[in-house]
Amino acid sequence: MSLDLFYRSSGNGQPLIILHGLFGLNDNWQSFSKQITENDIAVYAVDLRNHGSSPHDPVFDYDSMADDIFAFIRTHDLKDINIMGHSLGGKVAMKFALEHQEILKSLIVVDIAPRYYAPHHQQIIKALQAVDLDTVNTRKEVEHILSGYIDDAGVKMFLLKNLYWEGDRLQWRFNLKVIAEKIESVGQRITSTEKFEGKTLFIKGEKSKYITDDDKQEILSLFPHAEIKTCAHAGHWVHADNPECMLTTVRDFLSQ
Repeated sequence: MSLDLFYRSSGNGQPLIILHGLFGLNDNWQSFSKQITENDIAVYAVDLRNHGSSPHDPVFDYDSMADDIFAFIRTHDLKDINIMGHSLGGKVAMKFALEHQEILKSLIVVDIAPRYYAPHHQQIIKALQAVDLDTVNTRKEVEHILSGYIDDAGVKMFLLKNLYWEGDRLQWRFNLKVIAEKIESVGQRITSTEKFEGKTLFIKGEKSKYITDDDKQEILSLFPHAEIKTCAHAGHWVHADNPECMLTTVRDFLSQ
């Protein structure tokens, strides 16, 4: 069953649906959204199920997430849609494009390929599970606990954006229990007997290993018109590491 997703919209013009990555939320794209709307684009930054302010549900797979997006589009009566997803959101966007290409104008995938990825978020999940939300009283305490497992300050801040107060207790916006249980499905390969014949752009970070030269054949087998662009000096979080390249690349693509 599809869920009623939380979203933030801005701008006017051709619709661009933005889907965040694992443990992310729509706020991760706030700066990008503000700038891209200057080009007659209406942004719909969506929280995927079990993330942000969208409903939590024990079902967490690409079929269900793609169905959520289809229901979202019908609810908001959107036409000639561009869809862009990063990482987990990129796989949702690919799945959606392969199933509903008749309603899509274009597809943008940020730093993820259709292939299978072995689970590799165990350390992050271990860190999050080490936080006892029944006993911590401050964000600083949570940050200290995460620091025992995660060295990268950027990753810690990314995760801490999901903390919020519910009454007098801190809570995570994402559904940690379900994500931890279903982490294997996050790496699932995107397959289809169909091809997406629409305009397609893959954007990779120069320092990231998520899209490699070996992935090109599989990308083109499903998305035969795909272009692959690289943003210099960027890792997996391309939009945070090189926002100027990300904005220019997407803006140029959408204006073609």
